[in-house]
Amino acid sequence: MKKTIGYLLGLVLLCTLALGTSMDAHASEFNFAAETQIPSNQIDKKKSYFNLKMKPGQKQTLVVKLRNDTNKAVVVNPQIHSATTNMHGVVEYGEANVQRDKSLPYSLRDLIKVEKKITVPAKKSVDLKLAVTMPDKPYVGVLAGGITLEEKKVATSQKQDKGISIENKYAYVIGVTLQESDEEVKQDLKLKKVEAGQTNTRNAILFTLQNPTPIYLNRFELEAKITRKGKTETLYKSSQKDMQVAPNSHFTYPVLLNGEPLKPGDYTLHLKAKSSKESWRFTKNFQIRRDEASKLNKKDVTIESPNYWWLIALIAVVVIVVGFLLYFAWRKKRKKNRQTAR
Repeated sequence: MKKTIGYLLGLVLLCTLALGTSMDAHASEFNFAAETQIPSNQIDKKKSYFNLKMKPGQKQTLVVKLRNDTNKAVVVNPQIHSATTNMHGVVEYGEANVQRDKSLPYSLRDLIKVEKKITVPAKKSVDLKLAVTMPDKPYVGVLAGGITLEEKKVATSQKQDKGISIENKYAYVIGVTLQESDEEVKQDLKLKKVEAGQTNTRNAILFTLQNPTPIYLNRFELEAKITRKGKTETLYKSSQKDMQVAPNSHFTYPVLLNGEPLKPGDYTLHLKAKSSKESWRFTKNFQIRRDEASKLNKKDVTIESPNYWWLIALIAVVVIVVGFLLYFAWRKKRKKNRQTAR
């Protein structure tokens, strides 16, 4: 008997860092509530996430109070993640399927230690303690990430349908930023690669941007155009505003082809990007191979395959009609020849 597992992940972002906005978590959506205990070295006391001024080699214990208002014990699994940037230009502080950027000198997971599992008894509160240890070497910039507090609860439902099992996952994500100085860091941006690919089984030109600096790129926007190499006509284009890029992170942005098949050849990406403080221009050539285009085109669900059935049917009708005409012409000629022979 087949078993299907579905996932429901509720993420509550307690902050959108650097932009200064926040979303409040409602305890009614979870079986537990989480509240940060803001320490004295908090930079902005109005923020509900940890926004801390630290010193080289400093050790500090952070506390998150977990409250369980239900009649059953709740098991919470804390995890630490460094901040990443997704393809939409949104910073994520929870778990993300993105490789660590090579420019990131320290993973937040190495700097913050927390127990892997904590049980909150029914109708009780428990302090979750996080041990922070800053690098001994002075650090200029921001180390950003988040604490994911996840509850796992498995419930079996729809037993009549081959015992389908549904696993529900709920999580708080609490942001963390650590910095040692107010020294300004010059922003930078690098274009790493351009290639043909797909997003959600749809053809796209994908280019990867990297923020190699330990600072957020706020109010980030870009404008991308694709041309044939050596030509000026724009074949595909895309633009987006109000983005944000996490410190020492990278993301891959798609220029969608909107149902058009990829064509092999040499192309050029023309890219303009800017943040609240800097602006950049990039030009990069790339190639789409014939076998690569063919493979991706077959997988694109938006490309309509040509329907040749109507043409086949038309040819068949023409052949039949011509056949009948030739047959009747032959019979008529044969009859005429017989009459002449008499």
